[in-house]
Amino acid sequence: MNASRMVKAAMATAFLALSSGMALAENPMVGGAEMFPEKNIVENAVNSKDHTTLVAAVQAAGLAETLSGAGPFTVFAPTNEAFAKLPAGTVENLLKPENKETLAKILTCHVVGKEVMSDALGGMIKDDGGKHPVPTLGGCTLTASYEGDKILLTDEMGNVATVTQADVKQSNGVIHVIDTVMLPKM
Repeated sequence: MNASRMVKAAMATAFLALSSGMALAENPMVGGAEMFPEKNIVENAVNSKDHTTLVAAVQAAGLAETLSGAGPFTVFAPTNEAFAKLPAGTVENLLKPENKETLAKILTCHVVGKEVMSDALGGMIKDDGGKHPVPTLGGCTLTASYEGDKILLTDEMGNVATVTQADVKQSNGVIHVIDTVMLPKM
């Protein structure tokens, strides 16, 4: 191979490496892990170091297969820190097999049966005069509102979560990371 061809080949290789790196950089990071829009909610969530408690809870509640399904879903995904705000022993108790139904109820109160991006939710909040009801698959109704430029969710118990990272696209919906666990009236 002559020098000119070697230079062209090297430049093409460098271009491909740079362009593939740029494409990867476009995917959002959640919990230190890249989120791939072609993967489903569960496939992405298992890689987030900030969502290990959520993933364990989804598995314990038997919801992994559902959230791997076609959807579309919107998941308000509480972080490990959100679960840590619950009273001591709550998570461990909920993960027990005898509490599977209660755990599933709590988790499905974080799931909407359609894809709702933050701009659409923001429009609904505005159209409804500052507060928009968000019915979940768990039968709970969250109330979405704004504080400044942050979307807030209030559960039926009065707990308020802030969406800390919005619009993490998945193959079967979208994840919005939240800082508080939403609880249903029990």
